[in-house]
Amino acid sequence: MSSTRGTAAPLAPPAEPGPPDRPRGGRSGSLAGWAQRHRWAALLIWVAVLVAVTLGSQAAGSAYKNDFSLPGTDSQAATDLFTKHGSAQAGDSVDIVLKDSQGIDAAKTVVEKMLAEVARLPGVAEVRSPYADAAAVSEDGTIAYATVTLDAKAEAMPKEDVTAIIDTAKSAEADGLQVEVGGEAVRGAEEKGSPTAELAGIGAALVILGLLFGSLVAAAVPLLTALFAVGSALGLIVLSSHVFTIADFTPPITMLVGLGVGVDYALLIFYRYRHELTQGADPAAAGRKALDAAGRTVFFAGCTVIIALLGLVALGLGSLQGVALALALTVLTTMAASLVLLPALLALFGRRIQRHVLKHAARTAAKGRTEGRRWRALAAAVQRRPLPSLLVAVLALLALSAPALGMRLGFADAGNDPRTTTSRQAYDLLAEGFGPGFNGPLVVVTQGDEAAGRAVQLELAKTEGVAAASPAMPSEDGALSTVIVYPKTAPQDEGTTDLLHRLREDVAPKAKHDTGAEILVGGATAASQDFADTVSSRLPLFVAVVVGLSSLLLMLVFRSILIPVKAALLNLLSITAALGAMTLLFQHGLFGVQPGPVEAFLPVLIFAIVFGLSMDYEVFLVSRIHEEWERTKDHSVAVREGLASTGKVITAAGAIMIVVFGAFMLSADRMLQQFGLGLAVAILMDALVIRCLIVPALMQLMGKWAWWLPAALARRLPKVALEHSARS
Repeated sequence: MSSTRGTAAPLAPPAEPGPPDRPRGGRSGSLAGWAQRHRWAALLIWVAVLVAVTLGSQAAGSAYKNDFSLPGTDSQAATDLFTKHGSAQAGDSVDIVLKDSQGIDAAKTVVEKMLAEVARLPGVAEVRSPYADAAAVSEDGTIAYATVTLDAKAEAMPKEDVTAIIDTAKSAEADGLQVEVGGEAVRGAEEKGSPTAELAGIGAALVILGLLFGSLVAAAVPLLTALFAVGSALGLIVLSSHVFTIADFTPPITMLVGLGVGVDYALLIFYRYRHELTQGADPAAAGRKALDAAGRTVFFAGCTVIIALLGLVALGLGSLQGVALALALTVLTTMAASLVLLPALLALFGRRIQRHVLKHAARTAAKGRTEGRRWRALAAAVQRRPLPSLLVAVLALLALSAPALGMRLGFADAGNDPRTTTSRQAYDLLAEGFGPGFNGPLVVVTQGDEAAGRAVQLELAKTEGVAAASPAMPSEDGALSTVIVYPKTAPQDEGTTDLLHRLREDVAPKAKHDTGAEILVGGATAASQDFADTVSSRLPLFVAVVVGLSSLLLMLVFRSILIPVKAALLNLLSITAALGAMTLLFQHGLFGVQPGPVEAFLPVLIFAIVFGLSMDYEVFLVSRIHEEWERTKDHSVAVREGLASTGKVITAAGAIMIVVFGAFMLSADRMLQQFGLGLAVAILMDALVIRCLIVPALMQLMGKWAWWLPAALARRLPKVALEHSARS
């Protein structure tokens, strides 16, 4: 048969009639064999799935919902009280900011007419005019704001209702009168830009694949597999939004991760397929062998990513759970495409790819070159001086990781938006007219009578860091009083965070002692800080669970104690390096970037994704080293040949993921910029520094101990092989 090795004659007919293409490997090879024999059926199934979920998602529409509720926090308790007692603060608000150099009174007629129109719009509960509230006009009388109270939270407001408010307000602009609209609802409704990042990432991936394989067909196969997977996943996520709570920022993140992971998985399999062709296998046998070896690696790596993502569900962080489920679904879809669709495509284009691969191999041989010679030389150089190579690489990663120690979590606000947006201009006008803290007020809720509310207001007004405190506003049933506290500092400043903790830890207990009333500090600024604090407190447990489960899987695969420990530590190192780069660029404002906090949910999301993806390269490289170790029992040779066999594909796969992720730096959305940078830096460090320098150095230093497993443990652990086809 064509799938046998050694003495079998590949051109001889089978002695017995039967299915000559039946694979003798594992389940991955069997699945590949089915997809090859039924190539058109496999392809049509994927086309049908893609068309069905696309049409179904378009017909059903999305039901995205941003759920940032955090039960057990002061900010969530305050929101629940607002809703229960009929306070106006139960809904969010929008600010219509006005500026007229001649004074706001000059435009009174136009403004009041516009505000009356806004009051009649859907979703508007109340409009408070600046002409009825002297506190809503700046000291010089040139800047004022009208407060539009919504009948729902910002994330629950239909985009078209918010857009109607913006358009109606902007219609009042005239010579000398500037009108801008601010608030979280407005930020969510503004257009975020065209899909430039996605298109740039796809184009760059195609260029790298073309340079790697020198053939348009060969380059298109992994990319086509990824696009089918991502397209199907996006449709499934839209449908899932009707069942699960999935945030509206999930689709671009899904596109980002799906493209990178999809091309990565397909490339790992395709490269093994190409290797089998150069070893003399026919396309059908090469496909089965590639799936039986690299397909197992992809399956294992994909399961690791899914485990890490599902670990996010246990954090209980609202919308982050929906994002984790959506990404896990995307990874599962890319795995399925790599294991079913890719073999079908290889069967369709196998002969053409084989001719190109063999022609390229012949040209290389004619020039006296051998496959992987440069990587073999690099491995030999590292092996000659393993300790210096290890120390230099680790110190470089630690230096890049150092800024992460001072990383401040939070959420971007309108002050981080592009200057062309109305939300950013409204933010700047409010800061100009009323001070920087006006854009991030704290909402203090007093559970008590009106006298208690007034007493709390007086205490708040004289608290250090408070610029102003509004009069106490009673709820409809009189059970609550609400005071709006304006800090002296901007929402993202550390001073505002310090004030929040001061109000909760010092002012609230004193007020309760004096008045007997319960005090809660809420509002959007407080909720953002609560989210960041919750992430920080739950992160250690999350990391421990993900690292523990992943290490256990690696121990099963490689039957080693040191390999899983090494993998966990190095994966953590690449992640901290990514967080350090994010801190330098976005928190400290390197290269002129608008400084601000790192988005609170990104560290855990990046950890889950990168830890899983790092396992791709770990398993791919170490499994090849393990293969050579089983064959030669010479650990030096095993390390050299393992890197020679995988170095090119690891760097190519890494380069594709880096350009796909890095392309999201072109996005207008700050969150996507941070996400793309973090993933790109992590993969760069992992594929280039860790896999090509640190791992060979460590494997050389560990020697035979790399494969040590206590005998008692070895007897109890089940055997899981990734290199079946290499020994079949």
